[in-house]
Amino acid sequence: MSEQKNIQQESMQQENVQQQALQRNRMPAAWQAKWIDPELPHDKEARQPASYLRRTFTLEKTGEALLYITCHGLYEAWVNGQRAGDFVLAPGTGDYAKRLTVQCYDVSPLLQVGENEISVILGDGWYRGCVGIDGLRNYYGEDLALLCQLEIDGKPVLVSDEHWEASQEGPVRENDLQQGECYDARREEIRGWHSVTVRDYGFAALAPTMSVPILEQERFPGKVFTTPNGETVIDFGQNLAGYTQLEITAKAGDKITLRHGETLDENGNFTQKNFDPGDRNKNGIPQKIEYICKDGRNVYRPRFAIFGFRFAKVETDVDLTSAVFTAVAVYSEMPQTGFFECGNEDVNRLFLNSLWSMRSNFCDVPTDCPTRERAGWTGDAGIFAPTAVYLADCYPVLRKWLGECRLAQGEDGLVQNIAPVNNSGSMISNMLQGSAGWGDACVLVPWALYEAYGDRTILEENYDMMVRWLAFSKMRARKTRPHNLLNPYHRYLVDEGFHFGEWCQPDVDNGAAMKKAMMTGAPEPATAYFYRSASLLARIAGILGRREDEQYYTEISENAKKAYRHTCTKNGAIRSDRQCEYVRPIAFGLLDGDEIQAAADALNELVVKNGYHLNTGFLSTPDLTRVLAENGHADTAYRLLLQTEAPSWLYAVRKGATTIWETWDGIRADGTVHDSLNHYSYGAVTGWLFSGVCGIRLKAGDLTIRPYPDRCLGYAKAEWRSPAGTIRSAWEYREDMLLLDFSVPIPAEIILPNGEEHHVEEGEHHYELHL
Repeated sequence: MSEQKNIQQESMQQENVQQQALQRNRMPAAWQAKWIDPELPHDKEARQPASYLRRTFTLEKTGEALLYITCHGLYEAWVNGQRAGDFVLAPGTGDYAKRLTVQCYDVSPLLQVGENEISVILGDGWYRGCVGIDGLRNYYGEDLALLCQLEIDGKPVLVSDEHWEASQEGPVRENDLQQGECYDARREEIRGWHSVTVRDYGFAALAPTMSVPILEQERFPGKVFTTPNGETVIDFGQNLAGYTQLEITAKAGDKITLRHGETLDENGNFTQKNFDPGDRNKNGIPQKIEYICKDGRNVYRPRFAIFGFRFAKVETDVDLTSAVFTAVAVYSEMPQTGFFECGNEDVNRLFLNSLWSMRSNFCDVPTDCPTRERAGWTGDAGIFAPTAVYLADCYPVLRKWLGECRLAQGEDGLVQNIAPVNNSGSMISNMLQGSAGWGDACVLVPWALYEAYGDRTILEENYDMMVRWLAFSKMRARKTRPHNLLNPYHRYLVDEGFHFGEWCQPDVDNGAAMKKAMMTGAPEPATAYFYRSASLLARIAGILGRREDEQYYTEISENAKKAYRHTCTKNGAIRSDRQCEYVRPIAFGLLDGDEIQAAADALNELVVKNGYHLNTGFLSTPDLTRVLAENGHADTAYRLLLQTEAPSWLYAVRKGATTIWETWDGIRADGTVHDSLNHYSYGAVTGWLFSGVCGIRLKAGDLTIRPYPDRCLGYAKAEWRSPAGTIRSAWEYREDMLLLDFSVPIPAEIILPNGEEHHVEEGEHHYELHL
């Protein structure tokens, strides 16, 4: 098997519409294949080369040919020198001990009567490579293994078994998702073939692929420049998750090293310090490619590594004059569905930054960042899901991730903070599990998907998980700290257990906040989320026709609301200097009547006194502008949106950001950098550009359009290619006129800024308001 031949064939296939797509939800009727281990005895703690496997076989006829395949590790499969499918980093991630997905590809066009060859490359991947912030290795196992079965017209004609042969003498010498890949192009003519070993790993955890593949997507040409300290660096112009493809002419043995990073430091030099994991990961996160050239033209990109980066530092003696470097974005197949434009270019960039942080972190499952942790944090997904459904068709990705949440749920109903779990389960780690606002994602995400897609299936699939989470939350509420026992509803007050709380408020020390929460509890956010999940679950039970459950969760939510109001308000009045403590009760419905307006007015006053800066953190920021606009303070909401000094959304834009940052000041005023520069969470405000600025709201098939226009933008227009059809909303100020245009695919209610209500049918609708 020639590695270079495969690379050349793959390049041709990118322009070939016959490349075989993944067949979802298919499994063989019965497995005749055996698990095969391609490796010889070796040191399990030492990094190993990729394994190459091959098998020749003869066909007397062809027909509908389906290749079923999965592995321990990651794989690429080839049939007669052509790639089977375009799934990158297959079979994807997950809790492999409980569920390992099998892919099915229609490879009929790749086969021929007579002799054929199938070849497979295996890498470490999530299975035995570094995972999580701790960089744990061999998390699921120490082996690599292949299982595949080729069927023609439903009958197996080739299976993985003892007749295959393998080699570890190919060009991929080391590979790791976090660490990177070492590739020696001089080894592309592979030698050292030997027999494989059959293993009894069983089939119990195997499941069909229900989600979408991870794909290579946009490409960005790199520009080579020299930094002030004399280093050679490539700028691809966009922070993303993916890898670098290089094309270069060189001599055999020439070496090129690429290290990938998100930004430059305060002196304009390359840095990786902002995502340095510190002592928790002794290996660090070098995001490194080491490439050893062959004679002549070299074309290469990694197979089994993925990085978060905009820049790459080049270390080589090779002449780069004619070299071509291209950044390849890699993320799940999620067609963009949301499009937004307005008269403010900074806001337009903010929209794109949110979209790109979503793309960078929706790689099979939603993760927090593509560098330091790469973890499926529940809290991140919970707050971002209502925005995500506008931006892209993310239903399959979030559905798969919810399946991982179910697998990770404890027997007592506790929902893990991360799914799939990728930590060591230490005492400290276990203490931090089940945080309010994080565990509640098991309710919030299905609800967001249901409202956007109108499909009850997502509620049915996750109903048991939600019920068990609420049981855990109710059990936790039974324990009350002594200073809250006077609350007559204290059995519904959640002040026990660990909670991250609002998290990452701009002027609050996270460490101190965590310590305080552990010592005194966090009843405000924890009880608010207990109420929120219980009230939503009551509605979900009603939708699913579970009337007794509906009544039960309604009662819980009513009591949780009373508990919250007794401890966290004074007869519905709020006294706090934290904006989140106004946003949350308004957004969740914990206040009644005139209390809502009073709280919104007080929130507005806080924002104004704070110089039109927010001081919200992780949990309540997504609702901040909405709560203000819907309660008579749209002008303040826009002042917040357009604020350019930190903390604000546009501060990062003015600093040249092309993605959303983990913190409000990821690049400080002095140019120093810290923390991830590719976290989608604060980009949740983008959802308000659709639901508020342009007013598009789809609730399980019921469409309302109620825009909140403002002259400061001049104009705004949004298009959402929703599950109900394409929805468009646009408005523009022209002198003393406000022009509004809407296109709806279904009957809708349109509420104009002057309060007029119009019930309209499918079609185009135009309005003009004199100001």
